[in-house]
Amino acid sequence: MARIGFVGLGAMGGPIAGHLAAAGHPVTVYNRTRSKADMWVREHGNAAAARPADAADGAELVLLCVGNDDDVRTVTYSDDGVLATMTQGTVLVDHTTTSAILARELAAACAERGVGFVDAPVSGGQAGAENGTLTVMCGANSEDDFERARAVIDAYAVRCALMGPAGAGQLTKMVNQICIAGVVQGLAEAVDFAQRAGLDTAQVFDVIGKGAAQSWQMDNRSATMAAGEFDFGFAVEWMRKDLGFCLDEARRLGARLPVAALVDQFYAQVVQRGGKRWDTSSLVQLLREP
Repeated sequence: MARIGFVGLGAMGGPIAGHLAAAGHPVTVYNRTRSKADMWVREHGNAAAARPADAADGAELVLLCVGNDDDVRTVTYSDDGVLATMTQGTVLVDHTTTSAILARELAAACAERGVGFVDAPVSGGQAGAENGTLTVMCGANSEDDFERARAVIDAYAVRCALMGPAGAGQLTKMVNQICIAGVVQGLAEAVDFAQRAGLDTAQVFDVIGKGAAQSWQMDNRSATMAAGEFDFGFAVEWMRKDLGFCLDEARRLGARLPVAALVDQFYAQVVQRGGKRWDTSSLVQLLREP
């Protein structure tokens, strides 16, 4: 069992840390809102820390699961950040979806201190975190650092793969989000079309879900799209953050992402309607109420 420091107990981080505790790892958690950390300890045992640095003190691996690039920098570099107490030979694993630029920056900062680094964004959503069925795509400059991270990631993932050097995990997550953006928009159009045509949407998607059109989004979101239910799942504001990384990286690479850019504009409209916390499947609402 590895001693773990865990920073960030949101919709994803809380369940992930819970799986680590259930697997028998000693876990010290930190959350910006202390009451959430205390609640986690009441449910899972172990300990809560007052600062990220305290959660990292004495840990063999430190895992982050926070909001964005700025949040990661704050809990890493500040005087109270995890690098203030991490020692040579330990490993920092970042589950936050960030820019690839930040991942490479963190890898360099960790290397200066003799600390390993793995960028390890996840896919599978809140349900995947709760059920321990996440897919984790990793970037690391050391295969040994990756193997040490994978040994604990196995507690909550069904797939964990090393995609290349630092930043490769974040780039792979961008590919994932590019795919999802197009699929969700296509599914939204299909649901709206089926309803306007007077079809039984449950029957339609049961039938076509056994063919070439099948996708995770269809299996898990077609029924709730049809019902107009969006108060769950992966929030629109998070998807907009991720698509922003995709579009920025595409400009650096000279790649064209016309569909992703269009869907990002649609999500901006959802936010304007007050839906920043709605599930990403809320794209269908724009079609119902243009």
